[in-house]
Amino acid sequence: MRVGTASAGGGRVPVIERDGELWPIDGAEGRGLRELIAASQPLEPAGEPLADGRLLAPLRPGKIVAIGLNYLDHVRESGVEPPPAPLVFTKFTTSVVGPGEPIRIDGELAERVDWEVELAVVIGKTMRRVTEEDALDGVFGYTAANDVSARDLQFGDGQWVRGKSLDTFCPLGPVVITADEVPDPQALSLGTVVNGETVQDSSTAEMVFGVAELLAYCSRSFTLEPGDILLTGTPWGCGEFMKPRRSLHPGDLVEVSVESIGTLSNPVESL
Repeated sequence: MRVGTASAGGGRVPVIERDGELWPIDGAEGRGLRELIAASQPLEPAGEPLADGRLLAPLRPGKIVAIGLNYLDHVRESGVEPPPAPLVFTKFTTSVVGPGEPIRIDGELAERVDWEVELAVVIGKTMRRVTEEDALDGVFGYTAANDVSARDLQFGDGQWVRGKSLDTFCPLGPVVITADEVPDPQALSLGTVVNGETVQDSSTAEMVFGVAELLAYCSRSFTLEPGDILLTGTPWGCGEFMKPRRSLHPGDLVEVSVESIGTLSNPVESL
C-alpha cells in the first residue's frame, strides 16, 4: 500500500495513493498519518478520490534519527575507514518538506550545499532494546529522503546537526510504501539526478549496517516511537567529494529516487 498526506480544501488529508489517484483514509478526520500509525488503525480508502489533491511530505515525524557513513561506496569516496559502529546524529523535524517544495539556500549562511539520497524507515511500533531478528516487525514502511547537507557548516561546526537541519533540508516522499511490499530493504536501488544528470546510482546492499541492525542498535540507546523516521545513510556520488567539488545552487532541480517508492523532486531556490 502507498500512503501519504495531501493538501485538500485548505487542509492536510491522510491519503492512499492508488492508480494515480489520492483517496482519503477512512476515519482519519482530524488526525495525521503519524497519529494513524500510532493507533495501528487499519488504512482503508473512503468516499471519492480527491479532485484537487497534491502530495505533501507523507508525515511529520516525532524525531528524525540519521546515520552517517553507512554505505561502503560512500566510505571509499570519502577516503576514510568504515565506522566500527553506526554514526548517529539527528535532523530537526522543522527541516521536513514534501515533493515539489523548494530547498531554500541562504547564501550568506552556507555555500557548499550537497544532496544525499537515502532510504527512510518509518517506525510503526514502539521499539526499545529490540533484537536485530525482531526489528523489522516494528517497521511501518519506507519512503525516500534527501538528507540535504550544508558541508561548510557540517565540517566547520565540528558536529553535524546545524548543517543538516536548516529549514527545507529534509525532503521526504512522495509516499510511504508499507513494509509488506518491501520483502528485503537491503535490495533496493536508489539514486540522485541533478538537472537531468545522474550523480548517485547504488543499492541498499552497499550499507555497512543494514536496516534491522540499525534499528536494534539505536533502540538500545533511546526509544523509537511510531511515526519516527530513521535515515539510513547515502551512497557514493555526493557533490562534496567530486573533483572539482559540486554544490547545489538556486535554479537547480534535484530528484532522488528509491526503487518501489518513486521519485522525490525538489527545486532549489535562494532564501
